[in-house]
Amino acid sequence: MSQGGERLQKVLARAGFGSRRGCEDLIRQGRVFVNGRVAELGQRADPERDQITVDGRSVQAPRSFIYIALYKPQGVLSAERDDSGRFRTVRDLVSLPGRLYPVGRLDLRSEGLILLTNDGELANLLTHPRYEHPKEYRVDVEGHPANKRLERWRQGVYLDDGRTAPAEISVFSRKKDHTQLRVVLREGRKRQIRRVATKLGHPVRRLVRVRIGPIHLGDLNPGQWRPLDDREVAQLQGLKRQRNKSATRKR
Repeated sequence: MSQGGERLQKVLARAGFGSRRGCEDLIRQGRVFVNGRVAELGQRADPERDQITVDGRSVQAPRSFIYIALYKPQGVLSAERDDSGRFRTVRDLVSLPGRLYPVGRLDLRSEGLILLTNDGELANLLTHPRYEHPKEYRVDVEGHPANKRLERWRQGVYLDDGRTAPAEISVFSRKKDHTQLRVVLREGRKRQIRRVATKLGHPVRRLVRVRIGPIHLGDLNPGQWRPLDDREVAQLQGLKRQRNKSATRKR
């Protein structure tokens, strides 16, 4: 084992095996080996010197990072693959080689912005609730929610897994039988927007994510994707630098 290496979960995340938390799970499950021995959580390794494998696959840090913005259509899974073979996945829509995994999830019926990358550190940064990066949605709900109900949503609504964090809620437009809302969240519970809207008596008709952190959906159509431009990549790298500086000050 290399004494001068990095924590193994960080090496795996950078190599495209998921977020750091996901890579920690791989280690706990005994699926990671370093130099022929089962790895331990907290272990350090250097991919240039150590032989690292996950499920028998050799681990190599990517030579360069890839960042993709994709408009996930309805009916497509926010996953690398579907083991059941029933659905297309977001990875199926991006015709690039190599391992890419989605940043953040949208349920099967929802649509909009998904980022795909091989940068595990960034994926963890954008999805971990501790960092509170905003995610913005256009949400069509049935009927016309009263201001009192929208204020409840803004302050937090009790669900079966606890109270939701405060959210930014504003009316984008009102139609004959439905209302389009702008919703900005800084947490990401499973089907959170749909659950809150249903509890308030205005079920979701359509949900489109239009922003993750500084990255916007723009003019992409369902199923289309594009590489992030230099400005967007610089913004994401800036988030990583801020996070690393903050972590250094806390030590």
